[in-house]
Amino acid sequence: MQTSENNIQINNTTQEALTPLQWAEKACEALMAKFEPEQLPPDRFHYHQGVFLSGMEKCWRETNDDKYYTYIKRWVDSQILADGSIKKYNPEELDDIQPGVLLFNLYEKTGDERYKKALHTLVPLLKAWKTNPSGGFWHKERYPNQMWLDGLYMAGPIATQFGKTFDETAYFDMMTYQAILMEKHTKDPNTGLLYHGWDETKAAAWADPVTGLAPEFWGRAIGWYPVALLEMFEYLPADHKDKAELTSILQDLLIALIPFQDAATGLWYQVVDKGDMADNWLENSCTALYVHAIAKAVRFGYLDAKYLTYAWKGYQGVIDTLKFDENGHVIIGQICIGTGIGDYAHYIARPTSENDLHGAGAFILMCVEMSLAAQE
Repeated sequence: MQTSENNIQINNTTQEALTPLQWAEKACEALMAKFEPEQLPPDRFHYHQGVFLSGMEKCWRETNDDKYYTYIKRWVDSQILADGSIKKYNPEELDDIQPGVLLFNLYEKTGDERYKKALHTLVPLLKAWKTNPSGGFWHKERYPNQMWLDGLYMAGPIATQFGKTFDETAYFDMMTYQAILMEKHTKDPNTGLLYHGWDETKAAAWADPVTGLAPEFWGRAIGWYPVALLEMFEYLPADHKDKAELTSILQDLLIALIPFQDAATGLWYQVVDKGDMADNWLENSCTALYVHAIAKAVRFGYLDAKYLTYAWKGYQGVIDTLKFDENGHVIIGQICIGTGIGDYAHYIARPTSENDLHGAGAFILMCVEMSLAAQE
């Protein structure tokens, strides 16, 4: 990675010349140049690789460029052993379930039973997952009773796709229950935003002693939730008993985000509702996830097309922050590194990174979706 002193700001001509899909490809290629697939960090089956490669898979579907498919397959094959077992993962963390979404396409294309076996290792773990008293999934074993918004992205899409692919419909009800429970307990009635997490037992250090809620609305956590719902809707039966309620939840959340978009830049803040705080900062990965979700909701008919105005403004805001290094590779900055739940000062103090896997993945998801929006 180049230091910021060596970064070259992209000029306006370049910005305007590239289509959203070309930007998606630029991001894929920057990470491909940085990492051989087998070297993608961390050294285990984990959502950092999962979200990046999920974006790459969507880019592959739009471009039909098999270098992306080959890259994804090489990473998966470095993790799934000859007998279908997973080389290294933590079966007690939702974060290590998520990259299993990459296995469906590989199984469909190759018929290789290793991929099916790995899916049947990962997804059934959810049937015995530890839950809080209301039945909500613990985010991780070491965080008893804590539900995090991020968790729906980690488990929801893979479980619903598994349910459809292998005709195991119990997973539909399982994951719609999780989504509804999470929104019910994390939604703020005043802003319509969702708090980062909820501990029903109120034992977590961050939990409000009365509500059990996290203290703040963290940008990227809120982004995972609608992105997950929209992925789930691709596999959930249209007449599922919870579909209408989840559709309303999706609509309400995305509309609630609009007033918090920064008017000058089109970006959203690290702590979403506190843009008036001098030390708060504009964050690219949450913006990319919101843009993706708004545009996809419009494409699926869940939001009026007028909301694309906000999506395009957010998209352009992220594009305006991009730089190139001296090798011509795009640099996506203003990305919060991963974080636990904390107070305002905790989120504001989180370091930022360039071209990390969460940020690149969110950026690619945004760009592919905006490419589809441009075709409408």
